[in-house]
Amino acid sequence: MTSTAGAKFIKVTMGLILVMAGSLFVRELWHSYQRAEETRSWTAVEAVIISSALITDRPTPHSPLYYRADLRYRYTLQGKTQEGSRIRRVEGPSSSRDKANDQLKRYPAGKVVTCYVNPVQVDFAILEHSTKAALYSIWFPALFVVGGMGIIWSTLRPRKP
Repeated sequence: MTSTAGAKFIKVTMGLILVMAGSLFVRELWHSYQRAEETRSWTAVEAVIISSALITDRPTPHSPLYYRADLRYRYTLQGKTQEGSRIRRVEGPSSSRDKANDQLKRYPAGKVVTCYVNPVQVDFAILEHSTKAALYSIWFPALFVVGGMGIIWSTLRPRKP
């Protein structure tokens, strides 16, 4: 393998790594956007908050406290009364007590709200749609795909004598 062939091999390999890594992140961001967009077509129904409480948790003795708004709401769809507990499709605890308290203030017990019910699984409902921010950031990993392809193309293109 000559020095030029070795350099080409390294450049093409680096370009392929950039294309693959960028493609992976583009795919993940696109999938995240699609999941956020999907809930916007779910059935909107009226719900009543039946309980609203702050849950604190310390997973290990030396870890910080985590806070979570524990909500229960009741809704009726197709003549069946269901109970839900999700605020968003994907959620987890927060280290910020203020964030959990803000959710509790938005959803006090007795408040009538709109929930969005999955038409395929009517016992799965959410109160808030996820953000579509993944779509707005997809350009960044796409730059890696374009850059990697540019490296490959500039390395393998025929040179004029």
